[in-house]
Amino acid sequence: MNTLFDKIWDTHVVTSVKGGPDQLYIDRHYCHEVTSPQAFNELRARNLKVFRPERTTCSPDHNIPTLNQDKPIADPVSRNQVETLATNASEFGLAHYGLGNERNGIIHVIGPEYGLTQPGMTIVCGDSHTSTHGAFGAVAFGIGTSEVAMVLASQCILQPKPKTMRINIEGKLSPGVTAKDIALFIISRMTTGGATGYFVEYAGEAIRSLSMEERMTVCNLSIEMGARGGLIAPDETTFGYIKDKEFAPKGKDWDKALAYWKTLYSDKDATFDKEVTFNAAEISPRITYGTNPGMGIAIDERIPLEESIEDSGKISFRRALSYMGFSAGELLMGKKIDYVFLGSCTNGRIEDFRAFANLVKGHKKANHIIAWLVPGSQAVLRQIKEEGIDLILSEAGFEIRQPGCSACLAMNEDKVPPGKYAVSTSNRNFEGRQGPGARTILAGPLVAAASNYRRDNRSQKIFITLYDYDKKNRHHNIDMYSSSPRECRYRSNYPCPFSKSRFSGRFRRKPVPRLALR
Repeated sequence: MNTLFDKIWDTHVVTSVKGGPDQLYIDRHYCHEVTSPQAFNELRARNLKVFRPERTTCSPDHNIPTLNQDKPIADPVSRNQVETLATNASEFGLAHYGLGNERNGIIHVIGPEYGLTQPGMTIVCGDSHTSTHGAFGAVAFGIGTSEVAMVLASQCILQPKPKTMRINIEGKLSPGVTAKDIALFIISRMTTGGATGYFVEYAGEAIRSLSMEERMTVCNLSIEMGARGGLIAPDETTFGYIKDKEFAPKGKDWDKALAYWKTLYSDKDATFDKEVTFNAAEISPRITYGTNPGMGIAIDERIPLEESIEDSGKISFRRALSYMGFSAGELLMGKKIDYVFLGSCTNGRIEDFRAFANLVKGHKKANHIIAWLVPGSQAVLRQIKEEGIDLILSEAGFEIRQPGCSACLAMNEDKVPPGKYAVSTSNRNFEGRQGPGARTILAGPLVAAASNYRRDNRSQKIFITLYDYDKKNRHHNIDMYSSSPRECRYRSNYPCPFSKSRFSGRFRRKPVPRLALR
């Protein structure tokens, strides 16, 4: 009996090298400006054409500014990389969604939203977070520059077949717990190397309850525990999301594709090389305290004591705390935050902005906080404006920037200064990731929203959030600290302001206006 991964991989094998890798056919290739220039140069050097140009889609995202995109890019390195991608795409006849194009955006955001990503596909990109597309029941993984050239020239790639792992999240999620919290929880338990060599399938009641955008968040972070990629079996949620997308099958082609997609699941008796199960009730809103996503805790927990760390990890533990300016056993609630970043291929989709806006509506951002709210694509930006989310955020003191990778990584103008703390919805927090000396605390969009509140007009201290967990009653209270602590307490036993019940609560003095998450 076969796993979902086996079903997709095996049907895409062209040839196999005995004792070596498989030659794997690739259905969809995504291409951005950072990892592709050398690949195109290799094609020129060998006088080769792109074998199947219709299967490659290009979009600049890493180096683009998130302000004044109608003007020339100021940084010469970034400008050269963006212009080089445009030149290469034009020369080799590839679809290119450059700056100013209505389809421009982070490549892992635009692929799904236009229906280019579909179940049963093999998908690659010169970017580690290609695993995002696995949310659709696809085998999606990042590749290196030499492999980009291989795919461009042959539409195939040589790859050893990974082992398989299934991670089950059983039970119902507690109120206030997001997909980002699920991912950070898994990584903290598995460690950053716990899935090395595996392709992970996520399953269980909690996973099935997630929207497509939430599933993308979970799969996006698979690489952060060493996995080759992650995927989720497609279901009615998947099919409903894809239907009527611009590049989705139409008419009889849709019926044929749907019939195939419904076969994409792990057989009942399928055997995985490793299987792990977690209880959804154990997951709570989370933050990181160190310099990798595995150094995470619930927001009401203290940083671990050194004696609880294995001997092999104590040196890196000390170094991480030194870099972050934290101490073992310290509670992070009450720490002053300087920057907040909402965006990236992890949390830059419309649902993330809806959730963020629901929390900040009627309140004001702390004056000293610099907030970068960056949509993942032009399509997300348009939707933000259509739904009036930009007005809600503007009223609260926020500015919506233009799409791009932004502060996820220090490859554009959005860099966090040395020594400053940033609560970020992105995917990595190693030293210098958001700028030289920047200190990154990873979190989901709800915790990021809570990090912006000012306690009163005189106070400069910002609470990441105040989170109380009633283990007996399994409910959460989150103090947002606007003008007074009592004004903004969230309780799970209050009416829900969101469309899904696990996002629960209301402001005590006035209800939060409803904004559907779907």
